[in-house]
Amino acid sequence: MKNKDFPKSFLQAARYFADPDVCVDFVASMRWLDGVVCPHCAGRKVSYLSTRRIWKCMNRDCHKQFSVKTGSVFEDSPLPLDKWLTAVWLIVNCKNGISSYEISRDLIVTQKSAWFMLHRIRLALREGNWNKIGGEDGGPVEVDETFIGPNLKKMHRGRRLRMQNALEGTDNGKTIVMGMLDRDRRKIRAKVIPNVKRETLQTAILAVIAKGSTVYTDGYASYDNLAAQNYIHETVNHVDEYVRGHVHTQGIENFWSLLKRGLKGTYVAVEPFHLHRYADEQVFRYNNRATKGNPLDDADRFMLAVSQISGKRLTYAELTGKVGETRPL
Repeated sequence: MKNKDFPKSFLQAARYFADPDVCVDFVASMRWLDGVVCPHCAGRKVSYLSTRRIWKCMNRDCHKQFSVKTGSVFEDSPLPLDKWLTAVWLIVNCKNGISSYEISRDLIVTQKSAWFMLHRIRLALREGNWNKIGGEDGGPVEVDETFIGPNLKKMHRGRRLRMQNALEGTDNGKTIVMGMLDRDRRKIRAKVIPNVKRETLQTAILAVIAKGSTVYTDGYASYDNLAAQNYIHETVNHVDEYVRGHVHTQGIENFWSLLKRGLKGTYVAVEPFHLHRYADEQVFRYNNRATKGNPLDDADRFMLAVSQISGKRLTYAELTGKVGETRPL
């Protein structure tokens, strides 16, 4: 819970978290709402070693030491918590994201460390255990997909030819992101998909959207026969029109503009291998933006992000593809 002294701006946050003890107390309160729990054995009998800012489990079968970083996205990081918390504040509250070069300059860390930090924070921002969106009462959901990748038309002729030869038969190297927007709740889901075949798109819809919902799409043929899956399906043909009453996909297209603005203007060069993390980042900011019915501020988004750091881990080897991600997300 926020108190009246909790920071409401970045300047206040930088001053507030300058004290290491304040950082430890804050992260602990976000991770363990009902008191500190040993991440190794889930025991509650722990002793705090204030000189080292760590705990020791007093369970007879454990006796392991742990810090507030253990079992979180901060684990095994030599960087102090004030830098981590500053980075979290920046990434969740900068509408178009913040690059690793900016983080590197602001926090006085290497660009490589900043890049690794941002990807670990994006993992924390990833939402899980979602309930289905829409509803049996016909709740409206917009569904669309977008292609993200190089624009061959804007390349130098020589580079364009080399790219075309390298990407022959691969949809010009573009990565496909599918999105679904629940209009009533103003919540979005987005994920990278391998192709836009009927089976892929409709399997994703069945997994995320409750049957009985009203689904709005464009006229793409892969969305045909959704009515047979117990959905109310309305389409808009973008050749002739973009809006027909309540039938449109303008909401999800607004999200695509936000996502691409960050990718092209802030991050510039994003590998397809990492694109799902950037989508998770933008989904978090979109779903937790301030609205009339939910007036969240910067501090609210920050506290929510920190509360999600537990139980997630991303190593550098996993991030760079040298080994697969072995831990559950």
